[in-house]
Amino acid sequence: MTPAELSRTVLRSVRGAVEERELSVPVPARIVVQPPPRPGCGDYASNVALQLAKPAGRPAREVAEILRKRLAGTAGIDRVEIAGPGFLNFTLGDGALVALVRDVLAQGAAYGDRSAGDGPVAGRASAGSPRAGARAAVVGEALERIGAAAGRTGRADGPPALVPAPDDLATLTARLGTDEARWILLRPAAHDPVRVPERPVQRESNPRFRVQYAHARTRALVRNAADLGFMSEPGAVGAPAADGSGAELRPAPASAHALHTLLAGHPSVVEAAARLRAPDRLVRHLEATADAFFRWHDDCPPLPVGEQKPLAVHRARLALAEATGTVLANGLRLLGISAPEHL
Repeated sequence: MTPAELSRTVLRSVRGAVEERELSVPVPARIVVQPPPRPGCGDYASNVALQLAKPAGRPAREVAEILRKRLAGTAGIDRVEIAGPGFLNFTLGDGALVALVRDVLAQGAAYGDRSAGDGPVAGRASAGSPRAGARAAVVGEALERIGAAAGRTGRADGPPALVPAPDDLATLTARLGTDEARWILLRPAAHDPVRVPERPVQRESNPRFRVQYAHARTRALVRNAADLGFMSEPGAVGAPAADGSGAELRPAPASAHALHTLLAGHPSVVEAAARLRAPDRLVRHLEATADAFFRWHDDCPPLPVGEQKPLAVHRARLALAEATGTVLANGLRLLGISAPEHL
């Protein structure tokens, strides 16, 4: 279940409560669901009950309880809980997580990118444009691709007002390499200055390297699994039974849910980056996805250890790793940065 699907599900619950006169409020046009501000509060959260409380003339927690009862048991939702003054927190079931991985793998390069397969999209300002400046040229080019991926037709507006980069693009590229130069120009928000390192650092303290390394690691896992004679298959990624049967002892850990949430949010991040003309949003999302992948990888190794034979859970974990690689590659492509198979 993607954030958009969950939003529509919550909206249907509000409409149902209004139609059956449990609530007397105008039905909102849309409902926002997003990752909760703190770990351990489910996969998504919504403040819809707080928004409806005043027009309903009822306490927000009472409104939230009406919606919670309607949403409980919905396919794809494992738990609905009320937090604080009336926030609804949603934990998705493993079935929804499996469906998401299957969807990402089925769409491949088209996941989050409606222009996939249409060929390269030219930027408004090329690297050689004498008046554009390094940052404006790279941001404008990235926004062309991101806008096309989000389904926005016609030529995009030029880049927003930017704090200029201290060097021209040719100088930055010669000093740092193409990928690093583009990353440091795209990473800051428009009103923030560009900080140019002395030299590119090829280790995990460098966010650009960490994202590319996460992608390369997902591809290495697929190659290593093939050497062991198995392929990915979406499924439950929790701990396998000690007897080697492949049965699950516990559901997917929190790190798996966090990673799934980021994968599911990729299309909406692309849309927001296009709408707000802010490619830095996509950069930060890729960084968060890479970090979540490494945390999950440590919790749930996708490959069998030692003499252990590959189980269904290993195929499922490999599928999640492969889906993560797909999202990272798609995001890097929109930024005009390479997604290496080996690093």
